[in-house]
Amino acid sequence: MNGRVIGIIAIKGGVGKTTTVSNLAASLANDFGKKVLVVDANFTAPNLGIHLGIVNPQYTLHDVLASKVDVPKAIQKHELGFDIIAGSLVPKCKIDPFSLKRKINHLRYKYDVILIDSSPTLNEEMLATMIAADELLVVSSPDYPTLSCTMRAVKVAKMKKTPITGIVLNRVRGKKYELTLDDIEQSVDVPVVSIIPEDEMVLEALSLTKPAVMHAPGRNVSVEYKKLAGCLIGEQYKDTRLWPKIRNFFVVDDIKKDDVNRTIAKK
Repeated sequence: MNGRVIGIIAIKGGVGKTTTVSNLAASLANDFGKKVLVVDANFTAPNLGIHLGIVNPQYTLHDVLASKVDVPKAIQKHELGFDIIAGSLVPKCKIDPFSLKRKINHLRYKYDVILIDSSPTLNEEMLATMIAADELLVVSSPDYPTLSCTMRAVKVAKMKKTPITGIVLNRVRGKKYELTLDDIEQSVDVPVVSIIPEDEMVLEALSLTKPAVMHAPGRNVSVEYKKLAGCLIGEQYKDTRLWPKIRNFFVVDDIKKDDVNRTIAKK
């Protein structure tokens, strides 16, 4: 069975797109036993490698897209159980972004899931991800400036006819001034499949070049990433923590809408 290529996009920087990619990769590999490849397709300002402790790889996606090396030479095995094609921090060659799909398409036979970390700018770099991906996740935060950018990204994705699995609402603080799940869905006409809470521990994990799901697997933010990872492959992550079980026992009708959206998306 061919693997799925999932593009992770956001039109505004700082919303946690790359953090989402690294955490999904770690969860898919470690919680679900999947063969995963992550690709840093933020050609102008790649930083996925930095998030994962890879600073100066011998070969990068830039070398692949410039036809200097074949894809296998640019693939690195990460200690957390997934593979990565990093980008060059100081690109020295001209590349063809739109060759991304052709260069990675044959890797479907090797991996269950390929995650593409896109550029946060609506240009040919993001379009390359939209073209290469089978489906998209759009990362947003619950504020009006980011919402307006998210609406633009969704509009372009629909024009390119790339299916959008859903919105990942990231860095949610639970404040009254934030946009709600319903606000987002009504504006972009795409379901919110995950609500990721703001947690300083994510920054702590980043300082250790480690995904939050591995650094603090029991935190709410990590569990939400794991639920999202399960949704992408049609499986359910079972929360084994004691407190959620106790809470669900007493609050039997506490079904969150993003849980419902994930259930629908899995089908």
